[in-house]
Amino acid sequence: MNIEPARGLLFRFGARLLASLLAFIAGNASLAAEEFKTPAVSSVRVEWRAVLDALRSEISSQPPVASAFTFSGQRRVWPSDPRSTPALVQLNAVTSQIFNGIDRSPVPVLLPFDTAAFLNAGLNGAPSSLSVSRYQADFRAADMFDAGPAGYDAVFSLEPGTGDGLPQRTFAKPVEVQITGSILTYDIDDPLGAKGEPVKTLATQFPDLRRLIREGYVRYAFTRFGVPYVVSIQCLDSVPRAKRLACREAYPVAERFLKALRIAGGKPSQPRIDIPAGIAERPVAASADFTYLAPGDIIPGSGYRKQGGRADFNAYSQIRFPLEKAPDFVNSQSFRDRKSGGKSLDVLARGNDAYPWRDSFCEARDFGVGQCANGFGHQGQDIRPVCSQRTEGVDRCDPRQQAIVAVREGVLIRAPKQQAVALQVNTRNEHIRFRYMHMNPSDMDADEILSGRRVDEGEKIGVVSNYLDHPNGTTRHLHFDVQVFTRDGWLWVNPYVTLISAYERLIQGRGREIKQEQPASPAMAHAMPDAVRPEVSTEGTEN
Repeated sequence: MNIEPARGLLFRFGARLLASLLAFIAGNASLAAEEFKTPAVSSVRVEWRAVLDALRSEISSQPPVASAFTFSGQRRVWPSDPRSTPALVQLNAVTSQIFNGIDRSPVPVLLPFDTAAFLNAGLNGAPSSLSVSRYQADFRAADMFDAGPAGYDAVFSLEPGTGDGLPQRTFAKPVEVQITGSILTYDIDDPLGAKGEPVKTLATQFPDLRRLIREGYVRYAFTRFGVPYVVSIQCLDSVPRAKRLACREAYPVAERFLKALRIAGGKPSQPRIDIPAGIAERPVAASADFTYLAPGDIIPGSGYRKQGGRADFNAYSQIRFPLEKAPDFVNSQSFRDRKSGGKSLDVLARGNDAYPWRDSFCEARDFGVGQCANGFGHQGQDIRPVCSQRTEGVDRCDPRQQAIVAVREGVLIRAPKQQAVALQVNTRNEHIRFRYMHMNPSDMDADEILSGRRVDEGEKIGVVSNYLDHPNGTTRHLHFDVQVFTRDGWLWVNPYVTLISAYERLIQGRGREIKQEQPASPAMAHAMPDAVRPEVSTEGTEN
């Protein structure tokens, strides 16, 4: 038998098979380009030995305290074994009394808390009733502290008029400062990312610190021990106003916070690997009626300066849909027929109470959104439950009972009297926030929907309402948005695809994308004046 021709035949067959396989992959790659995706997430490696060196240096100012810490751990144990870092175990034992669960953080927890001074005061007989703000550069006890497998988040406040050397203007409410340290960062396409200016007065303590103003917050981003941290304060990038903090006024508050940062806890964990993007899971069976327009297909002319939308096919998290029951409608609440005829806002919203759904993430607003053209947009999506579209006089259901539920298990972030609440998820593979808006603040206060409360997925956290700065300030709907942690801090991303995939799970059927639609009527325009715009991002504590 002649072996050479057989080999040639096998080679040609293999080549054709490989070519066919590559063609198949290429064809499916273009198909996959429009599939719903899961986001890519990067992880960092923490330099724990440098953490121990820094901790030793910080507590050395109080020799009686320093002598009580053990820095030489047992050898031949895994770096994630607590016996390798006994000083951190001792530190967590002290600070967990104030910051519950601090040892759950896989990154060093930096807080404006002087542990050495706190312990030294105890050794000298100081009463435990002393205010914790004494050890926190005048910042009061944390409004919220949450640590988990992805890192930690905390919110601190400075009371009006507190703090030497700060602006004399007294504000109506405390200035809130947030800090996040995360082992995970989301790899979003961010044209504005990694910018900012150095802060010379803090360059020694934070060599790579950069200050930037993004999406309504002044942010101070830096890396320490290999970990990205961001400190932020909500502010106006303009001149001061009577009840709003200007960003330049926020600078000294944030910098006071940064100067006070110390290592307060944390515990080494097993190294993480990066999470690549993938194809999101969706139901196989088709829905009989659910349809939607493509991501980024906003109403023509409704974008900032008539810009279009931005296609984003990421399902950023597998969530439970935020409304308890279907059907629900994701459509514009701001762009509709100008001819209102004196009708109520809810009547004006008619026409967006049916399928198909339509993206409105990049609709024109004055809110910063780095993912939209020119950096402005809506920040989220508006959702109307079916009962809010009932005609007047037909009382088939009570719109005040359209329940809003937690989309995941997590912790709430909300100060009293705010009409927005954020739900934060902190797991081994996710560090993400979901914001709900337009619920009645008095009802949320009464139901203790406040910072630090933990909720289960599907747990009721409110009802669909029409609250803006006052009752009846907007249409009856829920504004829902998503933020992910990046090296610039918490940034808004489009929740449209996340909501579509969540709704498909709720109704147990896959929706159908509508490729074409008739052009919008020339009458479509902003129907509501600024005083009653549906969304305002000045509420809430998220950044």
